[in-house]
Amino acid sequence: MDRALDGLVWYVVFLFSTSLHEAAHAWAAQRGGDPTAYLGGQLSLDPRPHIRREPFGMLMLPLFTAVTSGWPIGYASAPYDPVWAANHPRRAAWMSLAGPAANLLLVLAASATIWLGIAAGVFAVPDTVSGSSIVAPVSEGLAAAAALLVSAFFTLNLILCLFNLMPLPPLDGAGAVGVFLSDAAARRFQELTRHPMLAIAGIVIAWNVFGPIFRRAFWIAVGLLYPGSGFG
Repeated sequence: MDRALDGLVWYVVFLFSTSLHEAAHAWAAQRGGDPTAYLGGQLSLDPRPHIRREPFGMLMLPLFTAVTSGWPIGYASAPYDPVWAANHPRRAAWMSLAGPAANLLLVLAASATIWLGIAAGVFAVPDTVSGSSIVAPVSEGLAAAAALLVSAFFTLNLILCLFNLMPLPPLDGAGAVGVFLSDAAARRFQELTRHPMLAIAGIVIAWNVFGPIFRRAFWIAVGLLYPGSGFG
């Protein structure tokens, strides 16, 4: 039962974090001249339009995996105009970066909350760190619930940021490559990465190589959170 309840906390964090991720894509696209996601309702922190677009990835799959395993697995998407992306490849690249950037902001916000909680005597530096216990509560009850919540925000958003930044289609990192290319080269890269088989291969590769990458990044992030603690 405890695992299921903790899983529900993780699911709520997933729902908010993923909604912000997609809203950031929609915001960047609208700023760049493509209102497609805005008109579809994706420029919102309300999870309902994101769930309507991807009910399996935003509701059924992550809720089931969160309750059964304590860890949500899911996905979401925001629509965009491919003609706009081809005409403005640099703007499309910034649109791709906006989602992971939003998750990074949530990691930083979680870090600030942890530092403030420690200063206020609500949290303490833990003896051991895991994804669910980035910080230790000084008491049970609300402090313990807050520690789990802020730990979930830190860990899950670090995952969402880094996983989506991998330069493999259909992940955001592949779209962000255009930032470093000429417009012509970015258009050719867009055409190449649209192939459905490449998208499938990209997900399979990312899924298999992300574990070691994340473990290293996680301990670096924890070391930055608690400098001089010996973590990381």
